[in-house]
Amino acid sequence: MDFVVANGENSAGGSGITPKIAEEIFAAGVNVITSGDHLWDQKDVVELLENEPRFLRPLNYPAGTPGRGGGVFTVQSARFGVLSSLTVGVLNLQGRTFMAALENPFVTGLDEVKKLVEQTKVVFVDFHAEATSEKIAFARMVDGQVSAVVGTHTHVQTADEQIFPGGTAYLTDAGFTGPHESVLGREIAPVVQRFLTNMPQRFEVAKDRVILHGAVVEIDETTGKAMGIQRVAEAWHP
Repeated sequence: MDFVVANGENSAGGSGITPKIAEEIFAAGVNVITSGDHLWDQKDVVELLENEPRFLRPLNYPAGTPGRGGGVFTVQSARFGVLSSLTVGVLNLQGRTFMAALENPFVTGLDEVKKLVEQTKVVFVDFHAEATSEKIAFARMVDGQVSAVVGTHTHVQTADEQIFPGGTAYLTDAGFTGPHESVLGREIAPVVQRFLTNMPQRFEVAKDRVILHGAVVEIDETTGKAMGIQRVAEAWHP
C-alpha cells in the first residue's frame, strides 16, 4: 500500500505554501505535507497550521507555535475486494546548523519518535537541514527505531541512499521538484548577477526542464524495517 509524503514549503511560487496550494497537493494524492524554514513566507499559512492536521511544521519550534510537528495517519485501500489499512507516523524536524536556532531536534525528535512507535511500527522522518552531518547523525541515532529518514532543504538530490544496519532507510536530500534549468529553481541570470555585483536582484522562478525528485522506500509493515530505497528523478513532459 502506498503512502506519500511531500515537503511543500516552497510550493507557492517558490516561497512558502498557501491553503489553496496545499489543497491541490492533497488532491494529487499526497497524504501528508511537511515543511521547513520557509514555512512563514505566506501569511495565510497560519490557517493551514491551525486547521489541517495533515500539514506539519518542524516539531522543534518553541511551545505555543501554531500547528504540530508529527502525527499518526491511516490510509485505506481496497485490493482484490479486500479492504486493508496502513498506519504511518510522520515526523518533521528542522536542523540548526547554518539555520535558525530552534529547539534541539535531536532531543525533541527522539522524544517524539518514542511516542510515534507506540502507535505504529512504520515511522517516516523528514529532516529539513543544511548540514549533511546533522542529517546523518540524527538518522544514525534513530537507526532501528524509525523506518526512514529523508533529508530536505538543499534542493540538490544526493546519491547516498542506503539502509542502515538497524533497518532504517536513509537519503541525505530528496532534491526538489521543479525547474532544473535554473539555480536551485530560480532564473539563472539574476542569481549570477547577484554573485558578480552583490547588488539586490529579483529571483523569479525558472520554467524549463521540470523534474520530479524524491525517493521510494519499501517498508515491511509488520516490522517497520526498510527493505529498499530508490531515488526518483523523473522528467515532466506537458
